[in-house]
Amino acid sequence: MSPEGTLLFGSLVMSFVALVGGITLALPAWRLQQLLRPLVSLAAGSLLGGALFHMLPEGYRALDPLRSGEWVAAGFTAFLALEQFLHWHHSHRHQSRLRLGQDDRWVREPIALLILMGDGLHNFIGGLGIASTYLINPPAGVAAWLAAIAHEIPQELGDFGVLVHSGWRPRQALFWNLVSAFTFPLGAFIAWWLREQISLAPLVLFAAGNFIYIAASDLVPEIKNDAQPGRALPGFACFAGGLVFMLMIAILA
Repeated sequence: MSPEGTLLFGSLVMSFVALVGGITLALPAWRLQQLLRPLVSLAAGSLLGGALFHMLPEGYRALDPLRSGEWVAAGFTAFLALEQFLHWHHSHRHQSRLRLGQDDRWVREPIALLILMGDGLHNFIGGLGIASTYLINPPAGVAAWLAAIAHEIPQELGDFGVLVHSGWRPRQALFWNLVSAFTFPLGAFIAWWLREQISLAPLVLFAAGNFIYIAASDLVPEIKNDAQPGRALPGFACFAGGLVFMLMIAILA
């Protein structure tokens, strides 16, 4: 398959992951919670490993250390700003759901729209960064794509639940989740179009800052919430497994 075909295929797969939220309709709440805990832990390790072992090394090869650090800091800071100003925070969504009552649709509707806006921007930047990594180094790009998939699954499960709680019909929630996910191939296409016009390394490093922020700020605190050793150890094992998996891809590629 050509590089263009691979980018298109990977982008479409990433977009259709948005439909995974539909399985929440078939699972009891306690089973969904059991499923989410290891997925979130695996996603945290995979995102951190993807940034540390694949995206950062590729960016550092093209830029000097100071400029590289600037782009990583920009990616980290941009997503802090996104969460601050759009009130888009993965680890607080469930708390928001508990606080809202049945008569608060006028409050819940904006929350749903902000989630879609935030996810659309997040997917767009992910498409830019992951496609840029792939165009510079295909194995590193595939590793970053796998890390993003690991993160998207628990995120889309949570997003779907919030949209339905906001009063949207399940079919409507799935449709608009899918629409917001199609900003990923848009970002990938722009990266492919820019590949011969500018250096893609800054986009890779910016996305790496995004990966680090999501892992450290949103996902790791979720893992640390488990104080009971019987539940904390499996979560830590999944986190470590995600890191080791990304490291092994880097070593063997």
